[in-house]
Amino acid sequence: MRIKSIILAALMVMAFSMTASATSMTVKGSTTVLPIMQKAVEAYMKANPGISISVSGGGSGNGIKAIIDGSTDIAMASRFMKDKEVKLAMEKGVYPVPFAVGIDALVPVVHPSNTVAGLTRAQLKDIYQGKITNWKDLGGIDKKIVVISRDTSSGTYETWEGKIMKKERVFAGALLQASNGAVVQAVSKNKYAIGYIGYGYLDKSTKALTVDGIEGNPETASSGKYPVSRFLYVFTKGWPKGETAKFIMYLLHPKYGQAHAKAAGYVPLY
Repeated sequence: MRIKSIILAALMVMAFSMTASATSMTVKGSTTVLPIMQKAVEAYMKANPGISISVSGGGSGNGIKAIIDGSTDIAMASRFMKDKEVKLAMEKGVYPVPFAVGIDALVPVVHPSNTVAGLTRAQLKDIYQGKITNWKDLGGIDKKIVVISRDTSSGTYETWEGKIMKKERVFAGALLQASNGAVVQAVSKNKYAIGYIGYGYLDKSTKALTVDGIEGNPETASSGKYPVSRFLYVFTKGWPKGETAKFIMYLLHPKYGQAHAKAAGYVPLY
């Protein structure tokens, strides 16, 4: 695969670019990428006792902002940078470098008791625009739909807005949540709620819906068949060096970082 060749070439270049190792790193951003990062950081620090890596969520937008203002070494993002973010970075003399670290399926979820099994992209758009307001209009019970969305600083929101909303905004009546975990908690506690989360956050507390009759899973996400799939990224401030470069290499390695991506419920790159 072409992407595999590109990644392996990047690994070779980074191997020659590494300089003296740092002893600490900071990682901020996407709560979607967070489960991958937590597993990778735990294993990496165990294998390298002299290294300390702090990890925090806060959303893709906040992670990208942090890489631009220099308050993080690595930014996690479940979307690519926007043009205005790239422009701001260049104005500040920052040249963020992206690395894909996994593939994700963004899955609509409901309470396990909900009888609806799947929705179309058109139905999801109407729900999130406030045009469809009752589950009975979707083959469910006669109850008002409680719409739960991610906040606008989230890369998950950006993906949903682009692939489902077609660049139209989620209506003002939606309840905004700051993380995937918060969406899971909100939907699991409300029989009439609907939300959307990264594939790695699926568990028995919520029920996944199909989209256009297609189940979101590793196979459909990696093939591109599932309509709400996406790449997951990390960004560095310029070409990574030293310990940051070593850690990026670790994230891209098929036996290490990519194995952590799979263990976290996402799709490895290769």
